[in-house]
Amino acid sequence: MNNPSLISGTTFNEIFAIMEASFPVSEIRTFSGQRALLDNPNYQLFTEKDTEGKTLAFLAAWEFPELRFIEHLAVNPDIRGGGIGNKLMSSYIHRSDKPLLLEVEPPDGELEQRRIGFYERLGFQLNPYSYVQPPLRAGQADLPLRIMTYPQAVTLKEFQRFRDILYTEVYRITVPSSR
Repeated sequence: MNNPSLISGTTFNEIFAIMEASFPVSEIRTFSGQRALLDNPNYQLFTEKDTEGKTLAFLAAWEFPELRFIEHLAVNPDIRGGGIGNKLMSSYIHRSDKPLLLEVEPPDGELEQRRIGFYERLGFQLNPYSYVQPPLRAGQADLPLRIMTYPQAVTLKEFQRFRDILYTEVYRITVPSSR
């Protein structure tokens, strides 16, 4: 895992190419929107590279006083299934004792269930609470997702506090005080 503060332009381009190949448009920002996050001190990118320095996989995370949020984890589609994603996740999990959160699609299909199973094998718990990801690009709708947490499931009150941190700090939307 590299030093997240040293992301070069070439590395960012490789990361964004993996991101575009791995996620639907509704789950990623535009190139410029994603690149602008590099200026945010809470946002970090970790990569796994091959012997020639080409990016094979990345993990994008947000670090806050109360929690850590894994926004994206992706491996180059040509080499998936070789344990690189597991290696990146395991390394990141052990960087801190703070609770970890990530978003997943609801377990409605086989692919979604397999993704959830990958995170469960790492120790994450699927929480039962309703959650929507605010749009990452103009003109998109809210995206119904679920929250997984590590090392344990969270209470409704913890979930609401963590969700509000994500909404205000990651998605930059105002959370009504009545929540």
